[in-house]
Amino acid sequence: MDTLTVHAGNVTIGGESPIVVQTMCNTHTSDVEASVAQCVRLHEAGAQLIRLTVPSPAQVESLRQIRDILRQRGIDTPLVADVHFSSEIAIAAAEVVEKVRINPGNFHKDHEKAREQFARLVEVCKANGTAIRIGLNHGSLGERITNLYGNTPLAMKEAVMEWLDMCVENDFYNVVVSLKASNTFVMVEAYRLLAQEMQNKGVVFPLHLGVTEAGNGDAGRIKSAVGISALLSEGIGNTIRVSLTEDPANEIPVAQYLADRYDHRLNSTMVSLSLEGKKAVAIYDAPSRERLLMDFACDFGKRLLDKELDEVVLCGSYMEDGVKVCLDGSEYAEYLVDELMQAARRRFYRPEYIACPGCGRTMYNLESTFNEVKRRTAHLKGMVIAVMGCIVNGPGEMADADWGYVGEGNNKVSIYKGKTPVLRHVPEDEAIDKLLELIENA
Repeated sequence: MDTLTVHAGNVTIGGESPIVVQTMCNTHTSDVEASVAQCVRLHEAGAQLIRLTVPSPAQVESLRQIRDILRQRGIDTPLVADVHFSSEIAIAAAEVVEKVRINPGNFHKDHEKAREQFARLVEVCKANGTAIRIGLNHGSLGERITNLYGNTPLAMKEAVMEWLDMCVENDFYNVVVSLKASNTFVMVEAYRLLAQEMQNKGVVFPLHLGVTEAGNGDAGRIKSAVGISALLSEGIGNTIRVSLTEDPANEIPVAQYLADRYDHRLNSTMVSLSLEGKKAVAIYDAPSRERLLMDFACDFGKRLLDKELDEVVLCGSYMEDGVKVCLDGSEYAEYLVDELMQAARRRFYRPEYIACPGCGRTMYNLESTFNEVKRRTAHLKGMVIAVMGCIVNGPGEMADADWGYVGEGNNKVSIYKGKTPVLRHVPEDEAIDKLLELIENA
């Protein structure tokens, strides 16, 4: 899909440029030393853009220090300020970094005031050569939009189009847009609607792709690959971030695989495919377990999402520690098929987890907590359980969840049943027990 070209520092997004790989720090931005160290590590791992959260005005100055230290060390990877709930912070950050991410759902409570503040932001971005990402999340659409369109892919498209129209009104085109959701079907449908609408209007902004709150491990990688690859295979998408509840450096190889595949630098290791109605039998000869997982997710994720197929059988082999491992009829092949079906939302064989990757707003050890929640709830087949780092997108993104665990800060947690908080200010060391107790007594 032909798009406008956007410049964020020395990185070009859209137009005829290759897919750009990015990630986000999970350090506290106020901890300048730790943030610099992580940025260096992410740069060395291949990140082309690095995002940091800016939750308060004080972090704008921290961000300036981080940028200056990195530039002094010869690292010119563009930095992105992630801003929620404060248009004034976004305006201040636009003077410091190469790109600012704003969320239409929480840029300003009053829509007319939001329009005024956005015009101010655009002027600062024009003066400083700063790009903007209009980054809408399914969970933070805002009451005005959901009242008009519901909590739907259409609502996501309509919400973003209002802001893209504002960009055109302000003669500002250095803009990337995203429509993220943790539900792969919702995410793919929203991006498709937006791509078509932009083409109809004749102004096509580059798209940032991601499945938000994808989780971790194999499940997080497969879920991300399903959503992102479905769109990249259609020519939709110019920059990607794989959101894993892990060390952010782990996101980059997954995103790089997707960029390499859909920029036609590598091909699938599937060597044979036979179709019988809506059943597929696929044979692979993969050089590693990781490669098999990604190839399989990309080869069949879109077909399952779009219901072109109902069943996939995985055969062939992959290499592990120099030994060829046979997949035919194996538990591992069955496991990958189950994970793929779950990621494409066709069949649920375990709980569905929604978990954010963590960032500088997270006030507890999200990764270890999420792993413990998974361990203790693994028997709850089909239940949707969310583990969220903070309230920015937490309650909204977990709107589809049966139960939610949301960090409050100060070693306290809120526990949600659906959209309703049923316990607040629960001590962190008691929160998982309380969550399980509530689930068992429901």
